[in-house]
Amino acid sequence: MASAVGIPYSRHTQWDGYDAVVIGSGLGGLSTAVLLARYGGHRVLVLEQHYTAGGFTHTFTRGGFEWDVGVHYVGGVLRDDTLLARLWAVVTGGRVRWASLGPVYDRIVVRDRVVDLPAGRDAWREALYRAFPAHRAAVDRYTRAVHAARKAGRWVFLTRGMRRQYARWWAPLTWAARRWARRTTWQVLTQTAATRDPDLAAVLTGQYGDYGLPPRQSSFLMHALLVHHYWDGAAYPVGGARTLAASAVAELARYGGAVVTRAAVARILLDARGRVRGVRLTNGHEIPARLVISNVGYANTFLRLLPAAHPARERAQTVVRRVGLSAPHLNLYVGLDAPAETLQVPKYNVWYYPGPDHDANLARYLADPEAPFPMLFFSSGTARDPDAARRMPDRATVQVIAPANWAWFRAWQDTRWGRRGPDYEEVKARFTERLLDALYTVWPGTRGHVVHAEMSTPLSTTHFTQHPRGAIYGLAATPPRFWMPDLRPDTSIPGLYLTGVDVLTPGVAATLLSGLLTAGVILGRNLIPAIMRDAPTQGAPHG
Repeated sequence: MASAVGIPYSRHTQWDGYDAVVIGSGLGGLSTAVLLARYGGHRVLVLEQHYTAGGFTHTFTRGGFEWDVGVHYVGGVLRDDTLLARLWAVVTGGRVRWASLGPVYDRIVVRDRVVDLPAGRDAWREALYRAFPAHRAAVDRYTRAVHAARKAGRWVFLTRGMRRQYARWWAPLTWAARRWARRTTWQVLTQTAATRDPDLAAVLTGQYGDYGLPPRQSSFLMHALLVHHYWDGAAYPVGGARTLAASAVAELARYGGAVVTRAAVARILLDARGRVRGVRLTNGHEIPARLVISNVGYANTFLRLLPAAHPARERAQTVVRRVGLSAPHLNLYVGLDAPAETLQVPKYNVWYYPGPDHDANLARYLADPEAPFPMLFFSSGTARDPDAARRMPDRATVQVIAPANWAWFRAWQDTRWGRRGPDYEEVKARFTERLLDALYTVWPGTRGHVVHAEMSTPLSTTHFTQHPRGAIYGLAATPPRFWMPDLRPDTSIPGLYLTGVDVLTPGVAATLLSGLLTAGVILGRNLIPAIMRDAPTQGAPHG
């Protein structure tokens, strides 16, 4: 394993005097903690069940190789005047530098058709014009739809940064966003005439893996926010994703807070009036706090951490049923015995599809795991990290990601990580072989250079994150997600707040932004002006 971030439970000695306890040390939790400490003067304790802090930003090592588990690329940071860039700087104390992925951030491959998505919306549109010259008007209509949905969507998120009673006053401003949210991505593609060419529709939705739902199921608002997020290009943290959590933990410590690992929370404690009074760990240790902020997802918070008879559970079951859980996945971590450049492994990601009908391909595969993979994602942290060669000289790592079906792994859900038995290992071996074959097809220079290959399944996700059924993105990005009043920072339980993936949308940047909203609701103020004013200068982007 990599050097851990945070203080192990056995070494932490100061347990009282905290104003707030954050459950889970993913970016949402760390962002909330730092902002509460900096702008509210709160002493904040962050509790993490894993051996290291960071959630999906953490890094692990095997045999001298290093992989980031969930950060592949980040938008909105290549200019230092954006809200995202300023927020990253405040939360990390300006310690993180960013490396550009270069002129192309994603390559979409549909069968044998290849379309690169370049940085800059004009360059992006021109690339689509060249690839689909007969459908320039459809591309323009689609581009306008993305821009309009994103612009309208800002009001949804601004109102989520207000306390409930004030958000109701501004509700009329969210109606346009709700109209975009209620339509599926496929419905909007049809209205723009992009579906007249199946390959065009497939390319325009070729990043659907970033939020986990194909076009006939996903909300167009989610899709538009994702597309817009990368229009100006993408970057990667120099030194790997571990630097994000390590920098935020260090920043929190400056304000008297702490992040404690190997400290799993079993229950949120309530007093006789139903108000939060603290948390109980799985070892029975109770930690008092008047504020508890959950960063472990809406379903986990209400269906696992609240008392079994609490009335909020029934409402939560309805919300989870209507919105749905996000998809699980397979992740193959590959170690190579030569540098990425030597093996012609690029900085950009590759999305590979066997055909243009994403929904049909996914349905066929979920019904039959031997069917062709409906989507494959190829990414290399070492290819895009200028510091990787120092940490792993003459080596490279890549990841190959594919969708999965929880039902394929349900039989082993009660077994222990690392000890699930030979049948489970056999299933993993079959998927590993198929994913390696796909890797050699997409990046043929890697053939003969693989010296390590390790498979992560939905059971791994549940083990390390407690996400039910391996739901990597929390709740699904379906249309109901965006008008459910429960999916916001403040809850019906006094003193209990939410942050993280279910407050906004899936994605690294959205979880960071969730901390801005949650801290603002708790403190009763708009923190954006302070963020834009106070952000320290970060290192200039590389590349």
